[in-house]
Amino acid sequence: MAIRNIRIMGDPVLSKECKKVTQMTERIQILIGDMLDTMYDAQGVGLAAPQVGILKSICVVDITDDKSGQYVLINPEIIEADGSQTGEEGCLSLPGKQGTVTRPQHVVVKALNEKMEEVTIEADDLLARAFCHEIDHLHGHMYVEKVEGELKDTERAQEDEE
Repeated sequence: MAIRNIRIMGDPVLSKECKKVTQMTERIQILIGDMLDTMYDAQGVGLAAPQVGILKSICVVDITDDKSGQYVLINPEIIEADGSQTGEEGCLSLPGKQGTVTRPQHVVVKALNEKMEEVTIEADDLLARAFCHEIDHLHGHMYVEKVEGELKDTERAQEDEE
């Protein structure tokens, strides 16, 4: 697989609605593999196809440290959300920044997996946050639209925590 260039905030592709995936093709399989490689290389917990310049409704998520919690979501939609959590978020498309965002504590996501089989996934805490963040990308939205207060430099935020 290959590492793809991550588009940075301001790139027009990041503000566009993605198209649904109707069939699994070799190109889509390659894209998914490249997205996973790119996410891990950038030390992220999620990546959406528009972040690598592709307007397809696909995102990948893995909140584990050992690559054991891999999710591939095709045409995902949040069908249930409840509770509330407020925490720091960053984005591979806005390196060096983070901001405080409130998201649902619990979500239920309906999507297709790599085999184009329908799956329903319940998620809480960081996984719920990551799903919401990546699904927003598929609709042309970035977390900065939801930031409470100002964006912080990640270096400064780390110093504040110490």
